Amino acid sequence: MGALDGVRVVDLSRVLAGPLCTQMLADHGADVIKVEPPMGDETRLFGPPFDEAGDAAYFTALNRGKRALSLDLSKTEAHAVLDKLLADADVLVENFLPGTMEKWGLGYATLAERHPRLIYCAISGFGGDGPLGGLPGYDAVLQAMCGLMSVNGSEESGTMRLGIPIVDHLTGYVAMSGILMALYARERTGMGQRVEAVLFDAGLSLLVPHAANWFYSGRAPRLLGSAHPNICPYDKFSAGDGEIFLAVANDGQFRKLCEYIGRPELSADSRFATNASRLENRAALRAALETAFAEYEVEPFCRELMRTGVPAGPVHTVPQALAQAHAAHRGMLVEDGDHRGVGPPVKLSQSCTHTARKPPRFGEHTAEVLAEAGCTEEQVTELRRTGVVRDRPAR
Repeated sequence: MGALDGVRVVDLSRVLAGPLCTQMLADHGADVIKVEPPMGDETRLFGPPFDEAGDAAYFTALNRGKRALSLDLSKTEAHAVLDKLLADADVLVENFLPGTMEKWGLGYATLAERHPRLIYCAISGFGGDGPLGGLPGYDAVLQAMCGLMSVNGSEESGTMRLGIPIVDHLTGYVAMSGILMALYARERTGMGQRVEAVLFDAGLSLLVPHAANWFYSGRAPRLLGSAHPNICPYDKFSAGDGEIFLAVANDGQFRKLCEYIGRPELSADSRFATNASRLENRAALRAALETAFAEYEVEPFCRELMRTGVPAGPVHTVPQALAQAHAAHRGMLVEDGDHRGVGPPVKLSQSCTHTARKPPRFGEHTAEVLAEAGCTEEQVTELRRTGVVRDRPAR
């Protein structure tokens, strides 16, 4: 069994943070019902590339393990259907603009009266109140506003967006954590509660150690490329046939590095003897290290450094990263027929994961889910006739 077998989730979210959260819940056994708007989840169109059915690869990365139907919540007839879905649901996840669910009469206060055990997770850019409350939030914009771009990049490149939607990703994990905490609390109280996950909050929480450095020094962090503001050498370096990343966190590791490359005198040099002195002389240290690294091939060099106790790794491309034998060993590759994906990062010793169900097609499980909710065939036919539910996206 999965750790969340028996937990039912009604997922009204689209794009990334919400779907990532609910996919992780599904991976651990939750029955996730993905309820899409008439146009469908936007990420079905975030391509190319597309799969053989026309869904973007982006969508497939975030929606495995779910059952899908479409429901036009702007129509009052849809509210009774949602109420049926919530009758035996444990969790609802939504990421509409704050106030949208309230406008439809479906806000937390209203739903909690009818479903007091319901855990209601609201994901938004800035929350519902305050100076920025209610405004739309997108990952890249939050990276800019929360200072993440200001510490990413080099003096030559200028500020840069991180190459992955890190704020959305973290917000998905925040949402999942909040849901699990609320489920645990419900065991004691018998009551559900509202969980809030906000991109702005998640973005600011990523400023480690940069915020602390500023609090204590008064100096704004500057662009360092791949280097660390507090540790040296903790950076990307050129080697014989590529690039490596060194993460030398203490003087002992630095001595081991110098001994391995045949330069023990570097660790005795007063410019490099301590982390503080290495930070002050990082340019000179880089030059000395890259001269020594030029004779080494990246892959065996990193393997031997790691075995010596010096953290180091090759700078891989995405295909190289996924092709590593250890990725397969750790269950981080999921394959089901023509569907391939990245596996779940959470492993439990006594509970299995469920990654076999492919990402759903639009409206694929409409009849099945509505029948479980108590709708008759005649009612489902009428819902289709009025456009409350759809079998194809309204485009």
